Amino acid sequence: MTDVLFVIDPLENLDPRADTSYVMITEALRRGHRPYYTTLAGLGIQGGQARAHVRLMGLAEGVGSPLVDAGEGEPRELSSFACVLMRKDPPVDEAFIAATWILDRAGTVVINEPSALRDLNEKLSMLNFPALIPDTRLLRDAGDVRAALEDMGGKMIVKPLLGYGGREILLAKAGDPNLSTIIEIATADGTRWTVAQQFLPDAKRGDKRILIVDGEAVGAVLRVPAAGELRDNFHTGGSPALTELSPRDREICGEVGPWLRERGILFAGIDVIGDYLTEINVTSPTGMQEINRLGGLEGDATMQAKFWVAVEARL
Repeated sequence: MTDVLFVIDPLENLDPRADTSYVMITEALRRGHRPYYTTLAGLGIQGGQARAHVRLMGLAEGVGSPLVDAGEGEPRELSSFACVLMRKDPPVDEAFIAATWILDRAGTVVINEPSALRDLNEKLSMLNFPALIPDTRLLRDAGDVRAALEDMGGKMIVKPLLGYGGREILLAKAGDPNLSTIIEIATADGTRWTVAQQFLPDAKRGDKRILIVDGEAVGAVLRVPAAGELRDNFHTGGSPALTELSPRDREICGEVGPWLRERGILFAGIDVIGDYLTEINVTSPTGMQEINRLGGLEGDATMQAKFWVAVEARL
């Protein structure tokens, strides 16, 4: 029996029907591990050692029931755990970055690698694969944004550099009387960078979330936007649909997967629209439960089981 530590949001925030961290934790229990948790506020460094205020977790009644505290809180060095799993949801803010500095000193396996969580921005890391992506630019000057719109045929997406969950994703179109307002919102009047990305018509049919475990694609789900909605994230009303990996998807995964593994990213979710890679999600990717349900996956065939096989190989 091994002690493992999850760095997560408060337990009451974990939805037993939707949250990927939830099934990671329940799978840890199924495999005989002892899962503890802490929040960012519980992390710290004392005497040069990374430490945390931790609590053992258990299920309230059984699989599918909420996670609850199963023991008293206690301070422990992170090195006393077989591994630490960083599953704090975005935003990637000052507290998140500080947590990765603490995790640098964990003295044990950390998933995903803290330095990679700092370095691999989810909107920009795909720029390492120019042959796989649509025209994507990081801009702040309003004139540059307008020039990009013209270059992209008069239609593009703008989204915050540190955005998440589909928040503040906007469609910019030439001739729109609100274009100046959209640019002002996207750049906060020229005080922050925005990601300008070529609009892909296939986005109307949804985007494909592909889960990558230890460099390999293990499953995928199509996220379909609600009627009249631009965004397809589950947080913004998108619905899951069964899908399969196309030859182009496999080509993308064959390029991106090994690159992620080399950088210490054991678990990632990449987003693909049509033939294009649009994001690489490494902080706290979701999609496990939707893939399990749509595929009727159980036991060792589930996404979380495949994840834990890879984790245990590193312990």
